[in-house]
Amino acid sequence: METLQLDDYPDLVVIQVYITNAYRAYAIADHYRLRGAYVILGGLHVTSMPDEAAQHADSIFLGPGDQSFPTFLSDFRQGVPKRRYSSPVRTLDNIPPVRRDLIKRDRYLVPNSIVVTRGCPHHCDFCYKDAFFEGGRTFYTQLVDQALQEIERLPGRHLYFLDDHLLGNAGFARALFDGMQGMNRVFQGAATIDSILRGNLIEKAADAGLRSVFIGFETFSPANLKQSNKKQNLAKDYTSAVERLHSLGIMINGSFVFGLDEDDNDVFKRTVDWGVEHGITTATYHILTPYPGTNLYKTMVAENRIVTHDWNLYDTRHVVYRTTRLTADQLKHGYDWAYKEFYSWTNIIASGMTHASNKHKLKHLLYAGGWKKFEPVWNFIIKTKQLNTMLPVLESILSKIKTEIQPNLANDKGRFARLSVGSPTTVADSAPVFHD
Repeated sequence: METLQLDDYPDLVVIQVYITNAYRAYAIADHYRLRGAYVILGGLHVTSMPDEAAQHADSIFLGPGDQSFPTFLSDFRQGVPKRRYSSPVRTLDNIPPVRRDLIKRDRYLVPNSIVVTRGCPHHCDFCYKDAFFEGGRTFYTQLVDQALQEIERLPGRHLYFLDDHLLGNAGFARALFDGMQGMNRVFQGAATIDSILRGNLIEKAADAGLRSVFIGFETFSPANLKQSNKKQNLAKDYTSAVERLHSLGIMINGSFVFGLDEDDNDVFKRTVDWGVEHGITTATYHILTPYPGTNLYKTMVAENRIVTHDWNLYDTRHVVYRTTRLTADQLKHGYDWAYKEFYSWTNIIASGMTHASNKHKLKHLLYAGGWKKFEPVWNFIIKTKQLNTMLPVLESILSKIKTEIQPNLANDKGRFARLSVGSPTTVADSAPVFHD
């Protein structure tokens, strides 16, 4: 967002480290330590690789810092800081309000990002977050009243919930959405297939203003789901979840992973075709990446399948492990092809035309096209510091769609309300095109 100035002499430097910025973070940390600053590092990568990170810091933080950072500050003031800090206590009760006055709102398209939960109730083998929350609760929420107060402090209409699973605690989510009624918000968030098919929570979310949702479909292979411990997707009807969301006017950002052991060279076309045929607004594709600290990484290390520890390549765009049914070149080529093919104008238009209402079709074209087809325009807007002026456009695109339930769903008005976790419908039933 702006150039980082490194010519100052601070007393304390705090850096949050992700795997793909690890080397840059270490370089900045080393730079400031040479200048006499006390440097602390925390974040996902530090928690996963503490011994590596400790070489570049005076103190490191493992896991969430809501409770451990105040302890460090007290130790630091007294001149007795520890080398490592971690906290088995996990709570968001009565945490201080975010200092949003420090955020340069005009530099961001989405300045109202918010997190009201921590972690995830599920434990997928490839997920980076499990290691971060090891040693304590892995999923916990704010107090509903405090979350609502945080939302009320935010100006404008748009919110982006960065929670890994906004619907992960049904009781909390239901109370949150009830409290948001009448706030005139539009928001985006993330959920699972399971939470969308169960009960009426997704309807409550839509009534509160949910207009776009990120979903981890990941794979259509039951064997791959079992291998990844993604139990929440097993025996779930992907198509019913998509139809339910579209009937509520909610756009979908689908996440898909390529390179699981059951994938063959047809997986790329099958996945793109399914997304287009089912009107997925945006798709996020990933090459399977064994992040340090995950069960996937431990398994691949044990099987001697890791081919590089260059963290710059651990960005889900490169192949860093020994593949099985696909070669590394096939996997990389297929991944690149899928992105290019899904976001071709032909497929953007074809996918948009699957929606029932003209407004939904238009929103799909604007959102998907704007997301991938106008990068030079976005670069110009960013460089001229006009990004925040586009927020009203985003809010307009996310406005409510009044749409009727599709004819094939109208046979049973209570169908969605009765769909449960134990539904016998399978991915194979809903998407026979994926049968091998």
